[in-house]
Amino acid sequence: MKLLKGIGIGLCLIALAVLVAPKAKADAWDQKTIVTFSGPVEVPGVGQHILPAGTYVFKLRNDLGSRHIVEIYNEREDHLFTTILAIPNSKDRRSGTTVITFRERPAGEPEALKAWFYPGQNWGQEFVYERPRAIELAKETNEPVLSTPVALADAPVEALTTAPIEAVAPTGETVDTAAVVEAPPVVAPEPVAAAAPVEVAQTTLPKTASYLSLIGLFGLLMLGGGFALFGLTKVKA
Repeated sequence: MKLLKGIGIGLCLIALAVLVAPKAKADAWDQKTIVTFSGPVEVPGVGQHILPAGTYVFKLRNDLGSRHIVEIYNEREDHLFTTILAIPNSKDRRSGTTVITFRERPAGEPEALKAWFYPGQNWGQEFVYERPRAIELAKETNEPVLSTPVALADAPVEALTTAPIEAVAPTGETVDTAAVVEAPPVVAPEPVAAAAPVEVAQTTLPKTASYLSLIGLFGLLMLGGGFALFGLTKVKA
């Protein structure tokens, strides 16, 4: 009974681990972050572009390698305010807390969302604005801003996956995105060590093997047969 009980407990623990592991992985993947703004904030993307002061939930919608799609929900996560196109951008060091950066704006204007860094990572999401608005922000801040020629406000969310991304300088000229973001370093996979050769035991006798052992065995069998016949003849006598 104790053995059966122990097996049952072990199976339950294995089942519990299988159920919990996928959820932890999913939470790390979407990088869910709760953010509270003390004043109105301007955001780019598909949907509402001015968020009033309040608490919001940031999430990654999917991962397309060179770009990310960020969704901003209300605190209960039952209303999606906006969906934003972003690309990864490195920063100097990791932080144990969420970091939200803004672009400097004239007094009285809502702060413009610039980037979002998830805790524990040295890279984050640099947000992309529509080209006309990006040019205005670049002039106000005197620095290049990520932009796209696609009219995001009227575009379907799927358009974010193919929208071209560039950067605009304060002069309105198009510049390389490297002037705005620094892509996270690509970590090369560790080389796999070659498998050591495996020695296979020889299962067949070598051609040079001697037949003396077989001859000796045959002789013993003959000798035993002789004794047996001798015994039978002695009984009959």
